[in-house]
This record gives sequence, C-alpha cells and structure tokens, in this order.
Amino acid sequence: MAMRRAARAAVMLAVGGYACLQWLGRTYGSTHRERGLPMPGDGLVRCPQTVANHAVTIPAPPGRVWPWLVQMGWRRGGWYTARWVDVLMFPANAPSADRVLAECQRLEVGDFIPDGPPETECGFVVREVRPGAHLVLYSTSHLPRTWRTRGLAEIAWTWTFQLSPVDTRSGPGTRLVFRWRARTSPWWLTVGANTILVPADFVMSRDMLRGLRVRSSPAGTG
Repeated sequence: MAMRRAARAAVMLAVGGYACLQWLGRTYGSTHRERGLPMPGDGLVRCPQTVANHAVTIPAPPGRVWPWLVQMGWRRGGWYTARWVDVLMFPANAPSADRVLAECQRLEVGDFIPDGPPETECGFVVREVRPGAHLVLYSTSHLPRTWRTRGLAEIAWTWTFQLSPVDTRSGPGTRLVFRWRARTSPWWLTVGANTILVPADFVMSRDMLRGLRVRSSPAGTG
C-alpha cells in the first residue's frame, strides 16, 4: 500500500512538473496583456498550432540592446544560451559573443541568418527590421534536410523581437518581448513540437533573454 501511494505521488509530481514546464515554455516572463497584444510578424503564420511569448526588462535603452540582438545567429553572435546547452545540444556552435561585432550590425529584409552549419541550410530569413524597435525572422528550414527534400514534414516558424522603452529604477530601460509562432505538419510533428519543444524552450528562451539582459546592461560585457 505504501509503495502504491509513493508511486501515485511520484506520477502526480511528474505530471505537475511537466505541466509547469509547458506553462513556462509558453509564457516565461511575459504578462497576460503582452500575450494578448498583436505583434509584427503575426500575419506570417496564420492559425499557428504553437505560440510562445517570453519577455524581460533590461535596464538599458533600446539603442543599447539592439546591437546585441541584431548580431544573433550561428557563427555570428550566437544565441546567448548557456555554454553547457550549446555543447549538449548544438556542439558545432561557438561560444556566444561577449562583445558587439561590428561586422554583424547590418540586417536587411531578405538576409539569411544561419542556425546551423552551411550543409544543413537551416536558418531564418529576415522579414521585418526596424532598428531599435523590432525584428521579425521567418523559417521553413528548421527540419532535417531529408524531411524537407522528401516532403515528409513542413514548418512555418516566426520569431519576433519587440523592444519598447520603459523606465526602470536605474533609469531608461527596455521591455523586450519575444514571440514565436509555428505551424507544423503532419500531425506527429505538431505533437512533438508541443510535447518536447515547448518545455525545452523554457530553458532556451530564458537563457537567450537573460544573455541579452546581461550583455546590454550597463554592468554587462558590452
């Protein structure tokens, strides 16, 4: 009887923990109001099956945050995730930059931001860019190449970063909201995205936003 109660408690704890990760993977740092507001790029993926909103307040004005944001990408500034995450999940990634890279400061609509080695052809296309205000990235390539070439699965995925000036205790700051929206097919890919990608995104997006905050802050590396 005691073993059954312990097993039941363990199952309930696991279910509760997973539900918490699902919630955090979709909402970390964002407010109810932010999750309900329209954002640039929303129209690129209509009727998404998966949506996540994350946010952070940075004690630096948008003009200081933007250089770090605009240089993100594989073999660019990186994604500012923890190094152990890069080594475990993306071993080909170099460490994220700890300085502003002059050669990565210009983005235009149509530019390609890689998210893996060249042979994968994986990355984002810049769809909207307004310096100091917002950046919209779009991808149909975040799948194994063989899946794409054989038509086994499809994805339409947007990343939107919106920067808004706010006041903080230390002076002018930035509210950075990051939203991603995805439409996937077939059904098994959608199930996988919702059951695996969303909880994992709690770690990835949280690290990315924290990395931006640390680097952009007056006491940061920049």
